[in-house]
Amino acid sequence: QVQLVESGGGLVQPGGSLRLSCVASGIIFRFYATRWYRQAPGGQRELVAAINSSGSTNTADSVKGRFTVSRDNAKNTVYLQMNSLKPEDTAVYYCNTGDPNRTYWGQGTQVTVSS
Repeated sequence: QVQLVESGGGLVQPGGSLRLSCVASGIIFRFYATRWYRQAPGGQRELVAAINSSGSTNTADSVKGRFTVSRDNAKNTVYLQMNSLKPEDTAVYYCNTGDPNRTYWGQGTQVTVSS
């Protein structure tokens, strides 16, 4: 059974940083692309960052230069380092992995950026 568990969210002031973690069981991250999505209240789910099986990364224009995605193969964990956070980054952040035939989601972690 595949399980993805996100953690690291919380309340942070504008300009602050958080590091989100996504730990997997039942699936090996390094064999798949893994993505971070976010969904703000009343909004659509938005792709934020991705890391493919070879370790190449991409980030959305809205977070480029502020967010970094990485992977620790030994810990089977994918991270999202978020710096210079803005109020508009407030959302539930989700981890996603798998292939087109089977895709898996975590339960999400809330990030709130507010003074």
